[in-house]
Amino acid sequence: MKTFDLRSTKLRSGEEYRDEVTLELSPLEYAGQRYVPVPEEVPAELVVSRASTGTVFRLEFDARLHGPCYRCLGDAVLDLTIDAREYQATNPGESDELQTPYLEDSKLDLHAWARDAIALALPEQILCRPDCAGLCPVCGKDLNLEPHTHEEETTDPRWEALAKLRDQL
Repeated sequence: MKTFDLRSTKLRSGEEYRDEVTLELSPLEYAGQRYVPVPEEVPAELVVSRASTGTVFRLEFDARLHGPCYRCLGDAVLDLTIDAREYQATNPGESDELQTPYLEDSKLDLHAWARDAIALALPEQILCRPDCAGLCPVCGKDLNLEPHTHEEETTDPRWEALAKLRDQL
C-alpha cells in the first residue's frame, strides 16, 4: 500500500506542494471481469494545496487496462487519463462531504485513491473497438470475424397473437 505522509509537507494557508510519485496499480474486477493495468507502476503527480478551510488533494496519472470486450469477449485495451481531486476540511465535524476517506492519521492512501479514481473513470462498456459487432446470439460466433445471418427465424409461440395484430395494422 502506497501512502504519503502529509506531515512532511508543513504547508501554510495558500501554499502548494507538488511531487512526482510512483503508483502501483492493482488489477480491477469490473462486472465480473478482470482488467489488468499495464504497466503496473505508473508515474503520477500529487498536488497538495492548503486553504484556509482545509486541504485540497489532486492526483494525475495515465492508466492502461487490458481485459475482455463486453460484446465479443476479445482483447480490449482502455486508456484512461485520471485527474482526481479530494478535499479534507480542517474541522469536518460529522459531515462526510468535508472529509476524504483516503486520509487517516495524516497519511494519504494513494493506492486506494488511485484504484477508486480508475473505477469512477471507466465507461459503461469496455469495448475492443467502438463498432464491435459482438457474438451471434444464435450460434455464438464472433460477428467481427464472421459476419453472418441465420436463415430461419424462430419465433416464440407466445408472441403469435401480437404478430397477427401487427400484420392487421
